[in-house]
Amino acid sequence: MFDKLEDILHRLEEVLLRLNEPGVTSDPAEFQRLMKEQAELQPIADAYISYKKCQQTVQDSLELLREESDEEMRQMLKEEMNEAKEEILSLEQELKILLLPKDPNDGKNVIVEIRAGAGGDEAALFAAEIYRMYQKFADTQSWRTELLSVNENGLGGFKEATFMINGNGAYSRLKYESGVHRVQRVPETESGGRIHTSTITVAIMPEAEEVDFQLDLNDCRFDVFRASGNGGQCVNTTDSAVRLTHIPTGIVISCQDEKSQLKNKDKALKVLRSRLYEMELEKRHDEEAEARRSQIGTGDRSEKIRTYNFPQGRVTDHRIKLTLHRIDSILNGDLTELIDSLTAADQAARLTRMNEAS
Repeated sequence: MFDKLEDILHRLEEVLLRLNEPGVTSDPAEFQRLMKEQAELQPIADAYISYKKCQQTVQDSLELLREESDEEMRQMLKEEMNEAKEEILSLEQELKILLLPKDPNDGKNVIVEIRAGAGGDEAALFAAEIYRMYQKFADTQSWRTELLSVNENGLGGFKEATFMINGNGAYSRLKYESGVHRVQRVPETESGGRIHTSTITVAIMPEAEEVDFQLDLNDCRFDVFRASGNGGQCVNTTDSAVRLTHIPTGIVISCQDEKSQLKNKDKALKVLRSRLYEMELEKRHDEEAEARRSQIGTGDRSEKIRTYNFPQGRVTDHRIKLTLHRIDSILNGDLTELIDSLTAADQAARLTRMNEAS
């Protein structure tokens, strides 16, 4: 591990020297690549430098203790040394986490698909609430959301909704949200006051660029039609809506929120490319079944991951057995504790597997 850390220090020095060279900004692509590499290496280098300083503190304290006879000074040196030893243990754990293999998709934007499942109109209403939950969370992160398509049920609920979240690291924070979300509450339409259970599915997909997945447009069929629902006179009176069919897989995507047929076509292609990329990732995950079992789920739409129980005011994530009794704040976008806990659990599982392998 320490050889690798030394290599990282040397590489960071090279990157910083390169960034300070005159004329480096004349190549924007190279400049961006170097800036990204610096951002990835700097936290590891900072932690390792702190680790080395703490080690030096322990060594210096030991040497001074051998020579020091004053008891008060010896006590101060021992306290300083013990604090440094505790910091070393903490930094060792931090460095192990920082050196875990990075998910190449972590820095990407995400495309989110929410679909109502069991529960009819109640499931659709809950799907709309979960959409707003992610929208509010995105606002707290200074991310931008863009609705790509929505199919409403007429009561303010969403049968399905697809939207994009643009923001650095969006996938790294939201990738654990894929799966079945279950709600338990008394629907407004329930006259007997009985608690109903409804479900929705959430799929979090990294936005796929052309370099990630090569899409053959010969495999695609585009149909245009007149949009329906909200959107204004121009949207509803022109053939601006686009239905994209991917012939080999049978995937169908409809986009109708833009007035421009071309913009709707671009949005549909974004969603299709990301869906196909996700399918490719799933295939790779299946080939690494053992590794997948030891990690927090990040893609299985059939996995029940979370329950939102309104009568008890609780949200329970079943993968890490975490229950929080503040359903209102969570639905208002306060997902930080949930996401941090899932990230920590995944890192712990990966560390355990890495230690077992070594």
